[in-house]
Parts: sequence; structure tokens; C-alpha cells
Amino acid sequence: MGDITVRQAVEADRVELAAVLARAFYEDPQFRWALPDQRSRLRRIERIFNTILRYEALRHGTIQLAERAGTIVGGAVWLPPDHWRDPLYRQVLTAPGFLRGYGRRIRYGDMFQRASWKVHPHEPHWYLYIIGVEPDQQGHGIGAALLRAGLERADADGLPAYLESSDIANVPLYEHFGFEVTGAVALPAGAPEIPTMWRPKTRC
Repeated sequence: MGDITVRQAVEADRVELAAVLARAFYEDPQFRWALPDQRSRLRRIERIFNTILRYEALRHGTIQLAERAGTIVGGAVWLPPDHWRDPLYRQVLTAPGFLRGYGRRIRYGDMFQRASWKVHPHEPHWYLYIIGVEPDQQGHGIGAALLRAGLERADADGLPAYLESSDIANVPLYEHFGFEVTGAVALPAGAPEIPTMWRPKTRC
């Protein structure tokens, strides 16, 4: 891990980071359910993440990315306390991008978003919205480095952290960092199980 650096993402990183995250999530159970067409899935996920980065996340200055030899190999999109759900006027800005991403499957994206909002805790916390690593770089501690960097900020603020694990296989990793399963996003039959996880604030 000595050749991996973690830093804050900026607007100039957006396109490259969206592409990395799209590749990381290509086989993600949530996106396989929402976008079953393998021919267009990668392109659509990239549009979705580009929209999230551009309109929802970069403005907060809380996205961290991992680089190896100047190339982005992973990223973590954190949203600060009380910013996990944008006001309506900002949701309007994201709508065209999400529509281009999901296409005729837009109701699946909308279904997931509304279901996640219903179970999202209202206590102030840091929200790990997205975390992903290039497929050929996974298993080398990059995700852990990104998690550690974000959680250090939450701990410095004396705040808990929250996430939804769109791949149940990642639950043990999050548990290693102090998260506990608290429930699941309520989705219809045939959808993947998506646990919700909470990490209490640390006692200093």
C-alpha cells in the first residue's frame, strides 16, 4: 500500500472517477437488478455516477480518491451531516442525468432512492454514499484505505457514520471498521438484499 495515496477529489477528477466507479459497480447486485442489459450497463452506470459527482457530491469537498502512479484506482463519496438528501430544487438538476443513465429503467433507480430515503437515519452523521475500487485492484487494501480516511474525519467530528451495502459480500469489511447491520432497504421481490449499516460515534 506504500504506492497508494488518498486525496480529496476535485472537479477535474470527475470524468475519470466516474469511469472507475462504473467499472467497480458493473457487477454490483443493485445495478444488475436495475440495469440487466450487459451491453449498456457500464455506459449507463457511468452516466449515473457522473451525475452524482457533478450535482450532488463534489460541491461538498468530501469525496476522497485513491491513486497509484497518478492514476485513479478507487474513490469514496461521503456526504456530510444533514446533506444526505438534496432539496427539491437540486433534485431537479440531477433528474436529466439519471434519466439518461437509467433510460426506460428509471423507475428502478427511483424505487431504490425512495426506499433508501425511508430508512435513512435522521441523527447527524457522515454518509458513505458510494465506495468503489477498480476491479483489477480489488483485494489490495485500497477500499480499506478509503474507508479509514473517511472514518477518521467522522471520528474527528465526533459523529457516527452510515451506509447501505449494495453488495452483501462487503458486509464483513464494514463490520471490521465498526459498522453494524441495522436493517435493510425495503425493495420488491426479486431485488437484491441491501443491508443498512451504522457505526456509532467513537468515544474520545
